[in-house]
Amino acid sequence: MGNRSNEDAVARLMAEMTLAEKIGQLNLLAAGEGLTTGAATDTPLAKRLDAGEVGAIFGTKSLASAQALQERALAGSRLSIPLFFAEDVIHGHRTVFPLPLALAASWDMALIEATAGFAAAEAAAEGLHQVYAPMIDVTRDARWGRMAESPGEDPHLAGAIAAAMTRGLQGTAPAAPGRVAACLKHFVAYGAPLSGRDYDNASLAWEDLLEIYLPPFADGVAAGAASVMAAFNAVNKLPMHAHGPLIEGWLRGRAGFDGLVVSDYTGIRELVAHGLGAPATVVLRALAAGIDMDMVGEDYLIHLPALAEAGLEAPEAGLTLSAERVRALIDRACARVLGFKAGLGLLDDPWRGLTGSPAAPDRAEGRKLARKAAARSAVLLKNDGLLPLSPDTRLALIGPLADDRANMLGTWSVSGRAEDVTPLLEAVGALAGPPPSHAAGCNLVEDDWLIERLNVHGTTVTRDPRSEANMLAEAVAAAKAADVVLVALGEAKEHAGESSSRLCPDLPAPQRRLLDALATTGTPLVVAVFAGRALALGGIEQQCGALLYAWHGGIAGPEGVADLVFGRAEPSGRLPVTLPAAPGQTPLCHAEDPTGRPWTGRFAKFRTGWLDLADDSQPYPFGFGLSYTEVSYGPPRLSATEARPGEQVSLSVTLTNTGARPAIETVQLYLSDPEARITRPARRLVAFRQVELAPGEEREVTFEIGAEMAQYPLAPSLEAAEWVRDPGRILLHVGPNSRDTLSETLTWLA
Repeated sequence: MGNRSNEDAVARLMAEMTLAEKIGQLNLLAAGEGLTTGAATDTPLAKRLDAGEVGAIFGTKSLASAQALQERALAGSRLSIPLFFAEDVIHGHRTVFPLPLALAASWDMALIEATAGFAAAEAAAEGLHQVYAPMIDVTRDARWGRMAESPGEDPHLAGAIAAAMTRGLQGTAPAAPGRVAACLKHFVAYGAPLSGRDYDNASLAWEDLLEIYLPPFADGVAAGAASVMAAFNAVNKLPMHAHGPLIEGWLRGRAGFDGLVVSDYTGIRELVAHGLGAPATVVLRALAAGIDMDMVGEDYLIHLPALAEAGLEAPEAGLTLSAERVRALIDRACARVLGFKAGLGLLDDPWRGLTGSPAAPDRAEGRKLARKAAARSAVLLKNDGLLPLSPDTRLALIGPLADDRANMLGTWSVSGRAEDVTPLLEAVGALAGPPPSHAAGCNLVEDDWLIERLNVHGTTVTRDPRSEANMLAEAVAAAKAADVVLVALGEAKEHAGESSSRLCPDLPAPQRRLLDALATTGTPLVVAVFAGRALALGGIEQQCGALLYAWHGGIAGPEGVADLVFGRAEPSGRLPVTLPAAPGQTPLCHAEDPTGRPWTGRFAKFRTGWLDLADDSQPYPFGFGLSYTEVSYGPPRLSATEARPGEQVSLSVTLTNTGARPAIETVQLYLSDPEARITRPARRLVAFRQVELAPGEEREVTFEIGAEMAQYPLAPSLEAAEWVRDPGRILLHVGPNSRDTLSETLTWLA
């Protein structure tokens, strides 16, 4: 974000600021209730603003609130240094789009960029300058609740999403009208907790860190992301809020990031619980590691003044810093905060973005985009010819999510409104001829203690007072009277998200019993699963004629599903995560390292596998998804079977739409390196391309292959890491998903 005029403005301010004023800029507070009416407000936040002790505020809920806070801050700052305003805008602002994991299933970077751009325009119109997005934590463990916010299991796909969302949020510059600063999060490996529990730590090979978890951040930085948020977890025994080798070393050094690094909520003070020292000690460890702003905890504000006067000797933590060094670190962080504000245009105009101009974009246009995104994100897992349905079909709509609004929004929809959601019953009714019959069939979950936990952010799950037997009887009767049953199953919105790890990521038991009962009726079933993670479906595809993984699709999620069910939209979603066959299979992904006793596809003693998993229970692979037509792949063709470094080789494949409906096909290219210095993934995604095919159309898709695609890290330590490439053969796999591919061999000469 830096340029010469911004640097000069920052330098002028820094020369005039007192130590206390510099420390105040490092304090990032929550808006809470904001300022109450009246100039003499005496809340803790007001006192901080009056004393010039706040650098930024997150969580404002209106333009008027932000304006009032900025006015108070400017009056309290001797040098009239403005605040910037931030908020969680994870998958839309007022217009809530499908969950990030769902949007990842679209594999459509133009669509993802468009949703981010619309979210930015809505957020900017309410006085926000920075949003805590995109969340680009690669994750392969369905137990982890924040899978919902993630881009899925693959670093290549995650990196493309990081860049697309950064472009959508920031445009040509975050200071441009209707744009906001992106904040890449959570740095780093937050999606790799040891147990699937949120906030737990990650211990992994440095090679995995460099090849799986760091590349999406590099791609976001390369796209110009203006800020980064640190993760709560420790990586290889060092908590990220104190991880100088990764923040100052890799992020700012190797990746070239020159923006702002913020803590997560109370992340600095939590270093005490991590065991890194007393409060004053962890403050300096965070500051030295490169955490520029302290979110909520106010630990910088409390401890830095004394530390700047006396320094610190903490031999028990291996830390000794002179007062001079502490002041230099404060200066470094303050300059980064001011540089961020300069890049937002706030040092030139403190009211930039707070005037209400440009106005919020047309909400109706946002809804159209949300509906398109929902349809493009849903993944068709099975279809035996049942879909699409004729509007004349006598349809029964059954399930605990059939007439739901609030849960459709998904987790982290902080500014969304349930009343903006069109539930599936209404969405289907608007497209169907005969009005669908309806029955809930069962409760979403059966345990009162779980219902209480799921309602932590407001009531989204209620219990039907009727007995399960009565509810099942009603559902069975409705199913028998229908031509087709559409069954709406899945998770509540707070089943997924922060602090929502699940021991057993599958469909809740009452829903399985409902599906069992409906399957006995003989009426064809279409099952739609609304969820925030990769659920183990446990063979339910054997009970239905069609299976659609719809995720939590936002305000127009059910409408997107209805469009697909009645053929008004074509299924094009592809899984961004592997769906395990059973909950105990997780963590699971397409890019696992091979073993000396590899799995053969069937259980075999003394081979990798699961004793209690039936051979016919297989995961849905990464990249999988069906269409309402058939697309055939011709044999892949290489322009050369041998090449030298620096040369490019083309791989071409001919696609043919052999069906009667149009298709949007996501062609995926994977690479294997069967002979290397260390064990390499069985296959990893290196490129993908989306193409549209009319019925009967044939099209050639070409990928350019370079030697750099076969590079990999050798990392005895982070500092000693090097990227290498070996001569010899690599295998290139092209196809519609990570499993069903055709392969060619390419040999790189020395």
